[in-house]
Amino acid sequence: MITSDEPLLLVKVNIHQGVGTIILNRADRGNALSRQLVAEMQQTLLDLHQQRSVRAIVLTGSGSVFCSGCDLAEIHASSREENAESQWHHDCTQLRDLLETMLRYPKPIIAAVNGAAMGTGASLLLTADVVVAGPNAIFGAPEPQRGLVAGLVAPLLVFRIGAGRTANLLISARDFSPDEALQAGIYHELVATDKVWAKAVQWAEQCARGAPESLQLTRSLINETIGEQLITWLSAGAAATATARTTEAAAEGVAAFLEKRPPIWP
Repeated sequence: MITSDEPLLLVKVNIHQGVGTIILNRADRGNALSRQLVAEMQQTLLDLHQQRSVRAIVLTGSGSVFCSGCDLAEIHASSREENAESQWHHDCTQLRDLLETMLRYPKPIIAAVNGAAMGTGASLLLTADVVVAGPNAIFGAPEPQRGLVAGLVAPLLVFRIGAGRTANLLISARDFSPDEALQAGIYHELVATDKVWAKAVQWAEQCARGAPESLQLTRSLINETIGEQLITWLSAGAAATATARTTEAAAEGVAAFLEKRPPIWP
């Protein structure tokens, strides 16, 4: 059983009155999604699934950032390994599996977006049923500026807000302000930063008043029946993401980001 006294290394969990809060606990790296963090989050979701007393999930980040996306330092380090392509394929499949778990999850998921949600970090909140955000919660997918592809964000964003707005965001690689994200339907409510988690818990408690079976069937209807192609799209997106990491553009873009300089595209 998970309790607040037994936190995982990169994921903290608090359980209070039927609401389980999952906290990405890597504030010093913008809660970047390393392999270990993704694995711990997957296990945490499976563990909370088994706890009947937990009726809803709140997902948030520690510090001032929700999630900055994939760990670019880890991607860069893998490029020097002989099995780099295999590793990148594994990493993207691991991320796809996490998103699939969240889409198929039987309990409501509320995202408490306490700060920037970027790249693959943005995909996490796109699996949620309700998204509460603060005034600093910019939303974006800067992958083209890193020589990468937002393959796991694209399917979820198309599903939530349509292909036109998705193309505008992903091709331009510009950020959406919180107000723009609210208008687009990515966020559902904006509140003061210090109220984000509390408001998300209120939403979680509201959702949890429904019958568990009804909530599970409703999520399945939306994410699996109506969104019947979504899992297939995510698999294609994972493949595109992994392929992009093998390119010269990715090598230059990631290196430039880590070296804090403009990229020089090949």
